[in-house]
Amino acid sequence: MKERRALARHKTLFKGRIYFNNRLSSMDCIVRDVTTDGARLEFSESVTLPEVFELYLANKDEYFRARVIWRRGSQLGINWKPEETKDRVVPSEDNPMAERLTKLEHAVAVLQRRLDAL
Repeated sequence: MKERRALARHKTLFKGRIYFNNRLSSMDCIVRDVTTDGARLEFSESVTLPEVFELYLANKDEYFRARVIWRRGSQLGINWKPEETKDRVVPSEDNPMAERLTKLEHAVAVLQRRLDAL
């Protein structure tokens, strides 16, 4: 069978955690395949998720913003980009609160990781 994918995929078995609904809701998943642009996620049962959510990979201690590309039963194909490339407010002289906002967002992410570890 000819491979039709543009990017090579790597088989994985990472534990992931998905956050959505302003981080009020979360669920576990398994990251089965990874490419530089996305991944295939597997769940214990068929799930209903929003089109965009946050994915935490514990083994890398990284957060990714993910967008659903396809859905099949208990699996999702997602496209992602690292958290630092998220649309953020850029600090500038015209926007002095942006630097404080960026620091606050970072502090919240650190605290959330610590809570998740408990």
